[in-house]
Amino acid sequence: MFIDEVIVELQAGDGGNGCMAFRREKYIPMGGPYGGNGGHGSDIIFEVDEGLNTLIDLKYARIIKGKKGANGEGKAKQGKSSEDVVVKVPLGTVITDLESGLIIADLTKKGDTVVVAEGGRGGRGNMAFATRTNPAPSFAENGEPGERKKIKVELKLLADVGLVGMPSVGKSTLISSVSASKPKIASYHFTTLSPNLGVVKVREGKSFVMADLPGLIEGASLGEGLGDRFLKHIERTRVIAHVIDMGASEGRNPYEDYQIINKELKDFKESILEKPQIVIASKMDLPDAEKNLDEFKKKVDVPVYPISAIEHKGLTEVINALSDKLDTIEKQPLYEESKFESHILYQFRSEKPFTITKDGAVYVVRGAEVEKLLRMTRFSTDEAALRFANKLRKMGIDDELRKMGIEEGDYVRILDYEFEWTE
Repeated sequence: MFIDEVIVELQAGDGGNGCMAFRREKYIPMGGPYGGNGGHGSDIIFEVDEGLNTLIDLKYARIIKGKKGANGEGKAKQGKSSEDVVVKVPLGTVITDLESGLIIADLTKKGDTVVVAEGGRGGRGNMAFATRTNPAPSFAENGEPGERKKIKVELKLLADVGLVGMPSVGKSTLISSVSASKPKIASYHFTTLSPNLGVVKVREGKSFVMADLPGLIEGASLGEGLGDRFLKHIERTRVIAHVIDMGASEGRNPYEDYQIINKELKDFKESILEKPQIVIASKMDLPDAEKNLDEFKKKVDVPVYPISAIEHKGLTEVINALSDKLDTIEKQPLYEESKFESHILYQFRSEKPFTITKDGAVYVVRGAEVEKLLRMTRFSTDEAALRFANKLRKMGIDDELRKMGIEEGDYVRILDYEFEWTE
């Protein structure tokens, strides 16, 4: 089964909790803090596997979860970090964050890897908080939550030449004649239900990859026929090769077929028409093929190569022509740099890392940093609660609440927790 698009939820592993412990050993009075840090949670990593050519392994993996890091222990024992979760995907896989719409990665090289969801760092044990002014802290951190993401994983085939054309024009016969690819061939529409890749050897040490894409019809970009499901696979190709049935065996006009296919490509993505094109005039062994070819050449300004795949005529010429054209075309990245997800390293002072709204009489504080701080705080001691309050004060939350008119006894909500305001 050919699967080229899936949506998956990722839950990277949470960090292990830090430990609060004190050293109590004979002959060592006032031993001090002795709690170790938690281990790092699992990252979720996507890695290219050249042996794969479909996303079927992800089809039924709706949620991919990482493991939590081990908790820290007494006697300064550090928790063990969890093993990363490695997801294997084919070459040409594009990973997009559905929330932001930005591209996380475009995996186009052998061995490419990317951390898509980062595991949380381990919480610090009380040993890590010891200072000269507070030599025996009575608090420790919970582990940092791992990243949660919903992503779209798409396969966009890596091919140098893409064969496009109406159903039953001879694309599958052509690719089976010039490569080792063995697609299903029959005399009915939409024999090809998924793309086929074939490596075409030109001469010693030189080759290129050709993709036989399922037949298009008028309205394909709007979902007609097999729809636009496979049009995206043309995006990576460097040359578009129109396969036109010059024998008009299906009763269609060759030039009208050419116009319809170009219109569908343009409607799907206009920049596709900027790619170099050639026309492969197929089925030249049929009676009216020569006459139709002469008429066709008068109306187009692209190179036309007549072939008969059944009789193996003209194949060498078209292969050499494609190879020579590819030598003059550099491989270009599919996406602009601006479309990729980037990490914001700096924040302007005017941008607050939180928002405060009112829900009835309750002040609701939201913000990634605030919520992470809450999750990592273990409210088991007064010192831990005081540290949490001081952190909020340094973020400017207290000042903002006062500006909004908060009064003694009012409630502040962060996530599912409510706190009573006191001065």
